[in-house]
Amino acid sequence: VNCVFSLSLFSCLAFCRGRVVRVPKGPLIRVVGTEVVIPCNVSDYDGPSEQNFDWEFSRETDFMRIVSTWDSTFTSEEYQKRVGHGDIKLRRSSNDAVELVIRNIQPTDQGRYKCSTPSTDATVQGNYDAEVQVKVISDGLSVSGSKARSSMSLRLSEGDSFKLRCSAITTSPEHTHLHVTWQIKSGLTWRDILSLTHEGKFQPGSGYEERYRNGDIRLDTGANDTYWLSVSQASSVDGGAYRCLVSEWVRGADSSWQKIQEKSVEIASVAIQRTALDVVISTSNVSVTERDSLDLTCNITTDRSGIFQAEVMWYFSASPDDTLSDAQVLLSMDHDSVVSDSTLISLSHVDRNSYRLLVRDVDVEDSGYYFCQAAVWVPLHNGSWHKVVERTSAPVSVVVTALEPDYEVFLNASKTPKFSDDPTELNCRITNAQDTKANIRFTVSWYYRQHLRSDDVVTEELLATMDADWTLLLGDRSRERTQNGEIIFSKKAVDTFSLRIQWTSESDRGDYFCVISAWSRHRNNSWVKRKDVTSASVSIFWATQDYTLTVEAVKLKPFFVAGHTFEMTCKVSSKNIKTPRYSVLITAEKPLTDQSNPNGTTRIISLNQDSVVRLEDWTDQTRVDGVVLEKVQENEFRYRMYQTQISDAGLYRCVVTAWSPGGGGMWREAVNGLSNPIQIDFQTSGPVFNVSVHSDNPTIYQGELADLLCIVTMEGMALEPDDMSFDVSWFAVRSFALDREPVLLASLDRRGIVMQSRRNGSSDLSLERISPLEFRLRVHGCEDHDFGNHYCVVTPWVRSATGVWQRELDIKAKPIFLSVKMDVLNAFKYPLLIGIGLATVIGLLSCLIGYCSSRWCCKKEVQETRRERRRLMSMEMD
Repeated sequence: VNCVFSLSLFSCLAFCRGRVVRVPKGPLIRVVGTEVVIPCNVSDYDGPSEQNFDWEFSRETDFMRIVSTWDSTFTSEEYQKRVGHGDIKLRRSSNDAVELVIRNIQPTDQGRYKCSTPSTDATVQGNYDAEVQVKVISDGLSVSGSKARSSMSLRLSEGDSFKLRCSAITTSPEHTHLHVTWQIKSGLTWRDILSLTHEGKFQPGSGYEERYRNGDIRLDTGANDTYWLSVSQASSVDGGAYRCLVSEWVRGADSSWQKIQEKSVEIASVAIQRTALDVVISTSNVSVTERDSLDLTCNITTDRSGIFQAEVMWYFSASPDDTLSDAQVLLSMDHDSVVSDSTLISLSHVDRNSYRLLVRDVDVEDSGYYFCQAAVWVPLHNGSWHKVVERTSAPVSVVVTALEPDYEVFLNASKTPKFSDDPTELNCRITNAQDTKANIRFTVSWYYRQHLRSDDVVTEELLATMDADWTLLLGDRSRERTQNGEIIFSKKAVDTFSLRIQWTSESDRGDYFCVISAWSRHRNNSWVKRKDVTSASVSIFWATQDYTLTVEAVKLKPFFVAGHTFEMTCKVSSKNIKTPRYSVLITAEKPLTDQSNPNGTTRIISLNQDSVVRLEDWTDQTRVDGVVLEKVQENEFRYRMYQTQISDAGLYRCVVTAWSPGGGGMWREAVNGLSNPIQIDFQTSGPVFNVSVHSDNPTIYQGELADLLCIVTMEGMALEPDDMSFDVSWFAVRSFALDREPVLLASLDRRGIVMQSRRNGSSDLSLERISPLEFRLRVHGCEDHDFGNHYCVVTPWVRSATGVWQRELDIKAKPIFLSVKMDVLNAFKYPLLIGIGLATVIGLLSCLIGYCSSRWCCKKEVQETRRERRRLMSMEMD
C-alpha cells in the first residue's frame, strides 16, 4: 500500500509541474513618500531563458496596466506620465526576475498589484500571474536632537566623558519597531558606534566592540522616547560629527522584518584636544667598558594640569628602527610608583619629572639602543585611572667595549686532486690561542674564490658557516652537493675544522680560505660574536685533459620553396670524454638586410643533456609549434622548421656542448663545438621586386614642398593587387657622402598605419599610397636640415596559393639627394648694399689720409752725393 501511495504521489507531482510566478506574501506595508520595490520571478518555464513581465494595478475590481518589459504601448493613460518621468519603472535583476519600483508612493497607490508573464510553454501548466496587496500608511516618525534646528559643539580634553541625547517617536497606525543607531563622521563617511535594533538588541559598530564590553560606550533609553549615547575616556578618535539614525521596521506576513523608512538628525560636533607630552633622555651617545655601570635619566614634561600620575617604561633594542613590539622591556614604573623586579637593573624616581635607569655590570650584549616611554594617567569619577597620552623618546646609542681574544688561523690541504673526480681535503686549525676564557667558543666559515688568470676581481662565495651552537648553514653553491654527500664539513678536534670534497670537478678549481669566529657567553647564556680571523688562501688546481668535439650538419633536402618544411641533422663525435651526453642549440644567421634582427645571430631552440626542449629567441606567436628539435640517436639530432617563410633565409648551425658524468651522478660541462653552416636559399619562380626613388624637382627653395616617390616594380610572374602588400619606410642621411647613420622619417605598414618619428624643426611630413605600387613622401615647408640623401626600404608580402602571407626580403632603393637652397637675392640684398656703402666711405677716407700725410708730414730735402764715374768695377768688388 505504501509503495502504491508513493508511486501515485510521484506521478501527480510529475504531471502537476508547470510555470510558477511568485511575488512577496502580502500585505506589504509602506510609508507614504518612500520608494517601494516589489520583486517578481518566474520558474519552471519552457521557451527562451529571458522572460517578459506585465504589471497591473487595481484599487477595487478592475485592473489598470502599469508597465511591461516587452510592450512599450502597454501602459494605461493614467500611468503614462509617471512612467515617462521615471517615477514608476521596471528593473530587471535576472532573466527570470524583475522589480517594480515606485518612487514617492502615495495613498492612491494602495491596492492590489498583479505580475503576469506571457506564455512561452509548450503546454499550459501552473500559474501565469500573482498578486500582492500594498498598504500605504502615513509618515508618523519624528527624530530630533537636543536643539530643534542646529547641532551643538563640544570641546573636550583626552580622558573626559560626554553624553548626547536623541529623541525618536512614531505615531504609525501599524505595529512598528524603531531601530536607533548612533554614528560618527570623522572623514567623508559615517561609521556606526552603537545601535539598539528593532529586536531590542544592542549592537556595537566595527572597532567599538571592546569599548562596549568595557562599558566605555553605552546607549541608554529615557523618558519621552529619548536615547542617550554615553562615551567615557574620550580619545582623539572620538572627535567628529555625531548623528542619530532612526529606521522604522514592521513584521511582514512571512514573519520577516522589513524596513519601511529611515530618518537622521545631526546632534553634535565634538573636538578632542590632545595632551602634550615630551619625553627626552638627558644624555646622547654613551660608551662604557665591560663590567662598568650604565646610568641614564629620562625627563618628561607635559601641559596637563590638575591631578595626574606618570608611568615610565625603559626599552632596549638592537636597532634604532625597531618598533616597541620588537624591543625588550627592561624595567617599568606604573602610575602607582610600583617598580618591576630586576636583579642587575634598577629604576628610581629622582624628582617629579625625572626617572633614572641604572644597569650594573654591563656586558657586550648590553650594546644597543635605549629609549624610555612615558604615559600620563588621570583619575576618573569612579576612582579608576585612565591613560590619556603616551610618548616615546628618541633612542640613545650605548656601546660596550670588551677585550677580544687573541689567536691565529692556519689552513693546509691534506689531500689535493691530480685528476678530475679525485678527493680534496682542507684542514683549518686554530694556533697560538691566548686570553681565551672558558666561555669562548670557536666556529668556522668556509669560502671559495674562482681562480682566474687575468686581473679580474672575483667575489668570494660562502660554502658553509656555523653559528654559535655549531649548527651548519649551507651556501647556495654547496647546498645540493652537501645534501647528496659529495661535500662533507666536519670538526676533527677542538681546534681543527675540515672540508672534504669527495669528487672534485673542474668547477671546484680555485682558491679556498676559512674564517674562524670567536663567540663569548653572556649572562643570559646567549652567545655573541667577538672576533673574526681569516686564514691565507689555498689554491686547488690541476691540468685538464684535452677534449675534442666535432659537429657535422647535413641538409636533408637540396632545395625547396617557401611554405615547405626545412629539415637538417647534426651528427656529433667526441674524443677523451667518458660516456658523454650532449646538449644542442640551433642558431640562425640572417642576412644583413633583415631589419628585424640587425645583430645577425638568433638562438632558436635548444635541447639539454636530459632531452628537455626549450624555445629560446623564437618569438613568432603564429608559429609557436613551427620548430622541432629531437634526438634521433645518442649522437644524432634532427631539426625541423614547418611552413618556412622567405624571412627564414639564412645560415643555420648546431652549437653542441658535451657533458661528462661527475661524482655522485652529477653532470659537468666538458667542451663546446660548432657545426658547419646550412644555408636556406629559397628557389622560387615568383615575382622579383625592384624599388626606386624619383622626384620631379630634387632641388627646392626653403619653405617649398618636396615630393618624393617610392616606386615598386615587378619582374617575372604578375600578381593581383590583392595578393601583394608592402611595408614602406623612408630614411634620410644628412650628408653628401652617405657617411652618417640614417634617420627614420616615416613608415607605412601593409595595413595602412602611418608612423612618424619626432621632428625638431617646423617642417612637416606626410606619407601616402597613391597607387598599388607607388608611395609618396611629402616634406611641407622645407628647411635647411631637410637636405640629404633620401631613400625608401620596402618589405614585400606575397599571398601564396594556399592563402598564407609570405614575407619577402627587404629591398633598399638607391638614394636620391634632396637639395634645399635659399633665395640669394632676397637674403643678401640689404647686406650687399650696406657693404658697398661702407667700402666706399672707407676708400675715400683712406685716400684723404694718404694725401695729407704726403703733403705735410713726410716732406724732406735729400742731398745726393756725387759719385765718380768708372767704366769697370774690379772683380773683387763684385
